[in-house]
Amino acid sequence: MTRIAILGAGKIALAMAKTLRGMKAQGEPVCLYAVAARELSRAQAFCAQEGFEVAYGSYEEMLRDPKVDLVYIATPHSHHAEQMKLCIEHGKAVLCEKSFTANAQQAREVLALAKQRGVLVTEAIWTRYMPSVGILREIIDSGALGDIRMLSASLFYPIEHVERIMDPWLAGGALLDVGVYPLNFACMIFGSDPVRMDSSVQMTEAGVDYQESFTLHYAGGRMAVLSAGIGSRCDRRCLISGSRGYIVTDNVNNIQRIELYTDADGFTQPKVFPVPGQITGYEYEVRACLKALENGELECPQMPHAETIRVMELMDALRAQWGMKYPFEA
Repeated sequence: MTRIAILGAGKIALAMAKTLRGMKAQGEPVCLYAVAARELSRAQAFCAQEGFEVAYGSYEEMLRDPKVDLVYIATPHSHHAEQMKLCIEHGKAVLCEKSFTANAQQAREVLALAKQRGVLVTEAIWTRYMPSVGILREIIDSGALGDIRMLSASLFYPIEHVERIMDPWLAGGALLDVGVYPLNFACMIFGSDPVRMDSSVQMTEAGVDYQESFTLHYAGGRMAVLSAGIGSRCDRRCLISGSRGYIVTDNVNNIQRIELYTDADGFTQPKVFPVPGQITGYEYEVRACLKALENGELECPQMPHAETIRVMELMDALRAQWGMKYPFEA
């Protein structure tokens, strides 16, 4: 039984709590053990509502608890590096919510420490762990699309009212919160080694990105055209275009439906590939951690450390194009 603790008691922590309850109800070996918040009363209320056993009003106090096996970090991006290092120093395995850190240098430091201390650390970018990734890969590998030349994906949510999203001190803006999803989608399909990136951005008065479009150019003329924003909505669909056919998915953030259109059916009757049901979708990243812990591994194959760093490097490069730095960066 793996005793799981949550560091932070915000909205996304609630989603993880629901996930863990669902996994436990299905007989999976998870224990909803501890929650830590900056105020003890908040942690106590979370535990009472969500079914956890122990509440802490201090992150360090929770990490000193020898019963904690795995810590899920559910705080703003700006705090991830510091909190992961704290977990690692206490020998606790970490599943850290995306974006992994605020920049690539922080990611390198965290992962170097994890390697030195022999502690499992992985990024909770849930799309990397979902079975839909394997389904897409099987379709592509089958040759049904022919030569793939282009993909597009967008993700927009009207979340500018959320305080942390607009705060540069909390690494706010669209990129690290929503842009990371279309970027990861492109990396999963085309790889994380574009030869060039072009981008456009609209900034807020506070100095964070409000919405952006960015194009990744790959060897062989392939392109990924992506966009993200925090002030509007979109259909969230993805398109993968090939010489013989194309794939449409319903949601870059959480794919539930995959449609394949080919010349064999005149592009009129798609073949629909079922995607397995889910508790919340987060269970796949938790299962990956459980398996890695069981095998004594320091990273999850679904999101290797090198890939986490590379995605952070790409986001750093985009911010450099925009002249955008967080106040805490040198």
